[in-house]
Amino acid sequence: MKLYLAALALLLAQSTASRPTFEVASIKRNTSDSDGARVSAQTGRLTVTNNPLRNIIRNAWGLQGFQIVGGPDWLNTDRWDIVAKAEGNPRGPEMLTMVQNLLADRFKLVTHRETREMPIYALVLAKPDRAFGPNLHASSTDCEKEMTAAIARGGGPPRDGKVLCGMRTVNGHLELNAVPMANLARNLSPIAGRSVVDRTGLSGGFDATLTWTPDPSLGSSPEAPAPATDGAPSLFTAIQEQLGLKLDAQHGPVDVLVIDSVERPVED
Repeated sequence: MKLYLAALALLLAQSTASRPTFEVASIKRNTSDSDGARVSAQTGRLTVTNNPLRNIIRNAWGLQGFQIVGGPDWLNTDRWDIVAKAEGNPRGPEMLTMVQNLLADRFKLVTHRETREMPIYALVLAKPDRAFGPNLHASSTDCEKEMTAAIARGGGPPRDGKVLCGMRTVNGHLELNAVPMANLARNLSPIAGRSVVDRTGLSGGFDATLTWTPDPSLGSSPEAPAPATDGAPSLFTAIQEQLGLKLDAQHGPVDVLVIDSVERPVED
């Protein structure tokens, strides 16, 4: 019996030790009238300024806002400042796990994963003749050749500064080169505020530019910059007019994080 208890104590100690946590953490409610907000998770350090808990959870699990289900109203209204430091230099996935554990410890956050049938958008061709819009073209970029050239010049970007074999998005403007439709759909999800799935039936890579006026009620986060494209059309109009595509409202399976319970923390 004594041997069993000793083994159990050792197992619990090992389990606790292997659970990555911050060495020190301070959490305070932000009661200022400031609109500015920030989340920064650098190597070994977390800094959150003036953020609602729902957005902190979104960042910690790498989700979009529509993928977080449940929770009390104060998740959206109360704003928090968090400063946390870790021993050593944890980064990437380990840092995200540490943030999740911090929320579990201090906010008593309990969650579980589900797949739910929810409103989504299907990315489809807008015209019966399947014609593209003026800003969408099948790509002629040979990404393997360009990658070889990039390695030869030391991994730097092309000299003309254009996007190459990838995508660049700033508030109200998207530019892509040699990108499959599935990747475009996935990157439209946080902007449209719903999961976007590719149902164009198109294969291969595509070049495109898209300019729109961001809607603050769709896919926005507290640290998002102010719209930089005054006078541009809405996202839905821009996709149809500029790309010849359309976001068709449908229902489909979406992976979500369900909030089972959560409490306001003791501030320090």
